Amino acid sequence: MAAVRETNGNAGGDSELERLHSSTAHDWETERRIRKDFHDDGTLTFFWRAHTILVLVLFSIILIYVALFEEPTQDADYNTKRGLFAVCLVFLLFGIINTPDGPFIRPHPVFWRLILCMSILYELALVFLLFQNVQDARNLLLNIDGTLGHPLPEKDYGGNCLLYDSNHTDPWHNLKDKIDGFVPTHFFGWWLKTLILRDWWLCTVLSIMFELLEYTFEHQLPNFSECWWDHWIMDAFLCNGFGIYFGMKTLNYLSMKPYHWRGMWNMPTYGGMLKRLAQQFTPYSWTDYDWKPTSSLKRWLSMLGVISIFLLAELNTFYLKFVLWIPPEHYLCLGRLVFFLFMGAAAMREVFQYLDDPNCKRFGRQSWVIAAVIITEFLIVLKFDWNTVTKPLPKPIAIFWIVGLLCLLLWTVLKFYILK
Repeated sequence: MAAVRETNGNAGGDSELERLHSSTAHDWETERRIRKDFHDDGTLTFFWRAHTILVLVLFSIILIYVALFEEPTQDADYNTKRGLFAVCLVFLLFGIINTPDGPFIRPHPVFWRLILCMSILYELALVFLLFQNVQDARNLLLNIDGTLGHPLPEKDYGGNCLLYDSNHTDPWHNLKDKIDGFVPTHFFGWWLKTLILRDWWLCTVLSIMFELLEYTFEHQLPNFSECWWDHWIMDAFLCNGFGIYFGMKTLNYLSMKPYHWRGMWNMPTYGGMLKRLAQQFTPYSWTDYDWKPTSSLKRWLSMLGVISIFLLAELNTFYLKFVLWIPPEHYLCLGRLVFFLFMGAAAMREVFQYLDDPNCKRFGRQSWVIAAVIITEFLIVLKFDWNTVTKPLPKPIAIFWIVGLLCLLLWTVLKFYILK
């Protein structure tokens, strides 16, 4: 009888485990087995080993050269900059060797370790900036680029909003004036954001919400003041919409694509080796994100948090350059956006697993750091330009958001407490 009870107990446990995994959007146990079995696609090469001792030896040789053989310079400014740069490199070197692997293994786990360590460095720099005043912060940026430090001439995207101006020599001059470098930036940006979020509804909600935020804060930032057709036709429908569309097409391809890998040195031809080398920059496997936002109250609140932090990061892009006097076309702005794409890719993968995998009990490292970065950026904006950020909302805008938030609260109560 004891044996029978034990068998029934095991069967019950197996069925409970099966039920638990069937309720998740992704088969996490299979993925864990795939990652556990991964070892350089069957090819043991020099590039897939840690090389901790070799790196330590090379690092020590460089320091010995600097300490004993390099001709010293008396330029204090040069020494300070180079010393800080060397400190950052040492931190990155230690991090990429010793930090745990991230959620991705392509093109190489060390790349995602580098992204994590660079995001930590960026957060440290932001914290240091937070302890300065606004003028000192702008002066610090002069050490990066001496052309900074001047107030920005904000471009007015509003003004004459006639799409076809028959009273002008060029009737389409308004449309041509609005087409600038931000058009391809929006398109490719949303294409890549779709690859990160992997959900059409989530991307569409974020796209529309940001246009509403531009309406909301156009009294604070002049370049938020756009014509209605610039907001909804050029941005939301054309640039963002087509970016999301092509992103979803890319997701469909990656989702259906078979993933079977051979080591590069097992290829019989040089052409096959080159193709395999290029494929190293494609996913090793693919995970579809089914966010299930209304499956539970916890998931719903979590998705509201994801949307809020995502939109805050978007707003920080515009407020930071306004406060610190960084032109939109400057490489610091573009570099930050590209960096956020890499950070966001790893962070959203960690967030999805945290919400969907019942065995994942800890918030991901990259998710934690990127959340800290976004919050710190926002605090810098608040501290450095409090008067601009706290300009009261126009009454119609305030009423719109109050009604919208009340409707959201009412729907949440109805969905999860009354109609459940």
